[in-house]
Amino acid sequence: MSIVARLEGSARILALVKLANVALAMLWGFAVTYVFVRLLPIQEFRAFLLLVAFGNFTVSAELGLTSIAYNRLRRHWLAARGEGEASDFRPEELGVLVALLGGLTLTATLAMIGAILLGIISTQYPWLFVLFFLTACLNLFATLAKRALAAVDRNMLWEGLDMARRLVLLSLLVATLVGLNLTVSVLLQLLVSFSAIGMALLLLHRRMALRAGHWFALRVGGGHVRRHYLADFGASAALTVSEVVAYNAPYFLIALATHDPRPLLLFDFLFKVSRSISALVRAMIEAALPRLTSAWYRGDAARFRQLLLRAVIAGGGMALAIGIALIVFGRVLVLSLFDGKLIVDRVDLAGIALLLLGLSITCVSVYVQAALGRFRLLLRQSLPFLAGSVLSVPLAALAARNGVSFTEAFSLLLLMTFLGTGMLHAFALCRLTQSVKA
Repeated sequence: MSIVARLEGSARILALVKLANVALAMLWGFAVTYVFVRLLPIQEFRAFLLLVAFGNFTVSAELGLTSIAYNRLRRHWLAARGEGEASDFRPEELGVLVALLGGLTLTATLAMIGAILLGIISTQYPWLFVLFFLTACLNLFATLAKRALAAVDRNMLWEGLDMARRLVLLSLLVATLVGLNLTVSVLLQLLVSFSAIGMALLLLHRRMALRAGHWFALRVGGGHVRRHYLADFGASAALTVSEVVAYNAPYFLIALATHDPRPLLLFDFLFKVSRSISALVRAMIEAALPRLTSAWYRGDAARFRQLLLRAVIAGGGMALAIGIALIVFGRVLVLSLFDGKLIVDRVDLAGIALLLLGLSITCVSVYVQAALGRFRLLLRQSLPFLAGSVLSVPLAALAARNGVSFTEAFSLLLLMTFLGTGMLHAFALCRLTQSVKA
């Protein structure tokens, strides 16, 4: 057995490596804010936050295709090892997915350029914004490579490659603080990401013993995708859209509701922290997925229930630890991160800490159920979160007309939304453990 295979077989080592990579991703997210808020005028930075939100929309606009691909490829891989029923996965599907993601990237980039030309996104740094947007769009292909390699038990190869990529990107970003041109830095980051993702797809090619023709057989692959993806695509697409809107719509709604930068900056901080806990929980779930999926498809209810309970406890523990750290160090972090343009108090931080507990349960539920292909059930469970997130801004604006602080009302409504969603998903996990088919 190779060293990679032995490392892959250890859930603890895999979890530690994934958590280290998530830490780098979190550091990158905060570093982007730290650098850009210092190098751009405040109005340009405000426009940049809208660009980030648009980028988030685009990256999520693959509408669950990579999740469906993971589910199909994972079942195929397990069946080849004698675990579960045979799958009808075809390698030509991968080439079609790459082509679809390429088309999405091109369309979104043209739309973003149009928004800049029409003044919808007003900026004096158009090339910087375009290059940063393209770099963000490459995460579409990174997600496909990551999930495909995970499905064939090569998590560790992806994590090592991605960690190296993130370290280089972080170095290029920090270099702008000591003189490197920001646009040049982003261009170099784009090239590094492109190279790393290409290497990941090459590793997948070798692992699956693919031929070059598999990537270009778009007619064969396209027919297979139409026949076997559309059954889940409607639900997965609607689920993805609801999550994207729920997490990103407040950026645009706040910008419309008030010119005060504080609510937008506070939501940006909340967004970064929530995405951080989501990434941590995702890393922990991904490390457990080889065993969770194996127990599910074998029909081992006791083992599945045990692993799921561990995941919920671990996710809650992460949220609790981050919440306590925020209460203790959050004020200094926010002051430093936003260069003194945002000030928070202990009440704000305690609310965020409580919000993270509800979010951790939601994340465990979403990631596990998506890996098992339960997209229709997840869609129904996501609608209350969508409604609460979208309505929180107009309801806060209504409260502000009656003398209540817009920021405080918005924060309270968002807290209620996250906690209520967490309770709904807790019940969903209980039902999931009773659904294992022996």
